[in-house]
Amino acid sequence: MIFLRHPRPDVAPGICYGRLDLGLAADAGASIGQALAATPRAEAVLASPAARCRALADALAARDGLTVAIEPGLAELDFGAWEGRAWDDIDRAESDPWAADPWRVAPPGGETFGALHARVGAMLARAPRGAVIVSHAGPIRAARMILAGASFETVFTTPVPYARPIVLSRVKDNLNA
Repeated sequence: MIFLRHPRPDVAPGICYGRLDLGLAADAGASIGQALAATPRAEAVLASPAARCRALADALAARDGLTVAIEPGLAELDFGAWEGRAWDDIDRAESDPWAADPWRVAPPGGETFGALHARVGAMLARAPRGAVIVSHAGPIRAARMILAGASFETVFTTPVPYARPIVLSRVKDNLNA
């Protein structure tokens, strides 16, 4: 499977965003063009419901004569009450427990990385082979854990660049591992 993170969003530095539906930065057209040139033809195109993912997915699908399948399981981590707030303005009494254990601790009204991992695993179990998947850093990190067997620690030290193809091959038989 080939994964691409959406192009760079139009958001100020230091803002917490996950489910917040943002537009794309001014250079999005160029990065979409580069992504099209670098990404092999798809047999299927799946995308997060976020507009920042759909723009790239629509371009890939149009190039390959396909229709985008919108997949809610590819949505970014839900940061709940923190969405759209500056990280510096979030009370450390709230953010420190989450930062110490994002697998089990959720932002207020949000979700844990463990929950994100579970929904990405369920989506991957039904995703067609040969799919190109346009999503976010969080779901791509979870997919690296599930498909490539990467550790939780490793996926958070490995960059997930904007609009660049990332090829992940399954090394485990059980997608729900």
